[in-house]
Amino acid sequence: MKPDRNYLLLILRGCAMGAADVVPGVSGGTIAFITGIYEELIDSIKSIDLQALKLLARFRWKEFWRKINGNFLLAVVAGIGTSIFSLAKLMTWLLENHPIYIWSFFFGLIIASSILVAKEIKTWNLSTVAALLAGAAVAWWITVMTPAETPDAWWFIILSGAIAICAMILPGISGAFLLLLMGKYSYILGAVSHLQVGTLLLFAVGAVAGIISFSHLLSWLLKHHHRLTVATLTGFMLGSLNKVWPWKQTILTYIDSHGVEKPLVEANISPACFAELNHTDPLLWQAVLLCLAGLALIIGIETLGRKMNASRKQA
Repeated sequence: MKPDRNYLLLILRGCAMGAADVVPGVSGGTIAFITGIYEELIDSIKSIDLQALKLLARFRWKEFWRKINGNFLLAVVAGIGTSIFSLAKLMTWLLENHPIYIWSFFFGLIIASSILVAKEIKTWNLSTVAALLAGAAVAWWITVMTPAETPDAWWFIILSGAIAICAMILPGISGAFLLLLMGKYSYILGAVSHLQVGTLLLFAVGAVAGIISFSHLLSWLLKHHHRLTVATLTGFMLGSLNKVWPWKQTILTYIDSHGVEKPLVEANISPACFAELNHTDPLLWQAVLLCLAGLALIIGIETLGRKMNASRKQA
């Protein structure tokens, strides 16, 4: 643990991660990566292993807390949880009432994030380019998959939690979007909004099991194949841009659990085509401004993080 660190800033980073995780198509892992806490987050989660559980079982609290980097994890998780519970209804409202604005903003966020993550790769060669293209292809394929109708059984809620949480810590792969593909996005968001404790506990069990097991694999990849892993993660982010394109045409719809008709399959179209089909203003210049605002926000966060890291090293 780092006793001199700014835990309020960590909580704010967690809030940003939580806000991203609520939106299908945007990853909290991306925010962790660009704010400089990604690898520490993965390593801290990975440290919750059999040895840590033995310390916990023997009531050796301080050693357990120190081993799992407890202060760091508590600050980040507190931020994520605060953001998810406070923003769930707001994000749902924004996506339903101002989709072009919100998708344009996140389009800019992801472009800037992709550039910053790619800068982590100091040397590009055929293998890193291939990894980037493979990551982009996988993410694009995920974004064009059709959401499925799935059961509300307890085991599937646990499975959904495990799959979604693994995606949430991958830059570019949205856990919320995978929930959408599994037909559980509205279901889980509704459980959060209405505090359905039983459903949330089942989801949490799956999330804890999934993130602890997956973090070991991801940590190993970052340590032993850093360039290829980062290139693949960059590709994930670039491929996910297909999902957050602001102008869409609804191809198929479905009726959710509240009897509301919602888009099931959408196709990206140009602003001009959107205006022609919907007989409405495509809000092009507003979308461009919000995209630039997203770019500026990420660059600002990265610049602030770099300055803070530099000042911490000098202290």
